[in-house]
Amino acid sequence: MILGLSIPAFIALHVAISLIGIIAGLIALPAQAKGRFLPGVQGFFLVTTLLTSLTGFLFPFRGFTPAIGVGVISTLVLIVAFVALYGLKLQGRARTIHAVSATAALWMNLFVLVVQGFLKVPALNAFAPTGSEPPFLAAQGLLLIGMIALGVAIVRQPSAARKAASRSIA
Repeated sequence: MILGLSIPAFIALHVAISLIGIIAGLIALPAQAKGRFLPGVQGFFLVTTLLTSLTGFLFPFRGFTPAIGVGVISTLVLIVAFVALYGLKLQGRARTIHAVSATAALWMNLFVLVVQGFLKVPALNAFAPTGSEPPFLAAQGLLLIGMIALGVAIVRQPSAARKAASRSIA
């Protein structure tokens, strides 16, 4: 039992929170890259992504695992994103710091989604049963390239879009 839930129920809750965070991020960050800052969706993305990391720490485990490492890094990255957005109001370099940290947080959630997809979806697992085969590496490589492009697009937004984003969270 975790938080009063059976392990399968807790896994379902954790996965649901993660998928909701991913969807929110896939709405908020591309909109930001196009100059439309969505403060409510952005906050929801950050909160659900943080909850994904935090609920991940509640699973029973023995010793340090790659999942715990991703959770620790994701939590730290999300703290930076929260401070840049709410503490520093995206002023000055905080806008770039937020763009990089929010994009990195979304990438980590998507990275795990791809890993889980190749582990749990039989059609994908047939292509990469160990997670080291070319189809898995290609999927992760394309994901990384896409996320870098998204982060760059957010950072390169014209100054008018930057000012609008700063005003919307003030």
